[in-house]
Amino acid sequence: MADHYDVLGVSRDASPDEIKKAYRRLARELHPDVNPAAEASERFKDVTHAYDVLSDPQQRERYDLGDQGGSGFGGAGGFGGFGDIFDTFFGGGGQQRGPKSRQERGQDALLRVELDLGEVIFGTHRDLEVDTAVLCETCQGSCCQPGTSPVTCDICHGSGQIQRQVRSLLGNVVTSAPCGTCRGYGTVIPAPCATCQGQGRVRARRTVPVDIPAGVDTGLRLQMPGSGEIGQAGGPNGDLYLEMKVRHHDIFSRDGDDLLCTLEVPMTDAILGTETTVPALDGDVPLEVRPGIQSSEVLTVKGRGITKLRGTGRGDLRVGIHVVTPTKLDHKERELIKSFASHRKQSGPKLGQFQQGLFQKLRDRFMNA
Repeated sequence: MADHYDVLGVSRDASPDEIKKAYRRLARELHPDVNPAAEASERFKDVTHAYDVLSDPQQRERYDLGDQGGSGFGGAGGFGGFGDIFDTFFGGGGQQRGPKSRQERGQDALLRVELDLGEVIFGTHRDLEVDTAVLCETCQGSCCQPGTSPVTCDICHGSGQIQRQVRSLLGNVVTSAPCGTCRGYGTVIPAPCATCQGQGRVRARRTVPVDIPAGVDTGLRLQMPGSGEIGQAGGPNGDLYLEMKVRHHDIFSRDGDDLLCTLEVPMTDAILGTETTVPALDGDVPLEVRPGIQSSEVLTVKGRGITKLRGTGRGDLRVGIHVVTPTKLDHKERELIKSFASHRKQSGPKLGQFQQGLFQKLRDRFMNA
């Protein structure tokens, strides 16, 4: 078997570009449509096979290491697998025929968006800065310098495929493979756009306006179809995914669509009752503390929680009561408390029936509200 480098007329250290140029020169000379001679047809097969091997870095490496077939056999275990067999005898095992499109769908993108708890109540608007691929303004996705356009490949004549006969145990079999000159596109770009290097897109920063709905929570992902990066050669955009993260709030926390907080009530107000105002995230909320209220009780304000993500209405604001007992009393205060205790004539602390609910509330005030 002739040496592939000798067939193409290049040295063993030839660059991929030198190998490609040598193949194109010989292909124009030996292609059956140009040179009908039988000898030229056989040489064209050898030239094409040599180019197929040497233009593929993996096959070239195997060939340089002694795999003279250069066709996929001789790998681990001695065979390249069923895919190689189909490629050899049936032209790619059922791959798509004809030229392929240069346009490809762009990749999806993922951004993490941090929100304050107050922004979650009614939703918010953000203008997000995204580093992504955008359409090349110079060539408008054509990949060509302005004033030029792709031209039909003179090797495959626009089909994107090269057919050749292969001698096998089954006789002469016609195989088809992507054209090495145009890489299966059927056209070549004689003058690639200098701005995008023939990609039809460039990297840039762009602003994406986003309306984030109310009720989102940490870990939720929102999909924005068509807002990802643009594809090669002006192909369709991918999608943009926004992953939400709600920041911790020092006072309010969240349970589903409900907002939770704790109200510290002085002992005297707990005994006598009082009216107060809770500064909620969306405005002040009037709250009535009834006389005799106990620690771990929960007051519920309907409709002052978070707007539901799916559905209508809002959750509730749940306020857990924590009665604060003074730890330092002056002489007069102590005498007043003693007088109060004497007047009440209480017998002092005593054991009572165990109340599971009480301890549950002390540990987690809001779950049983």
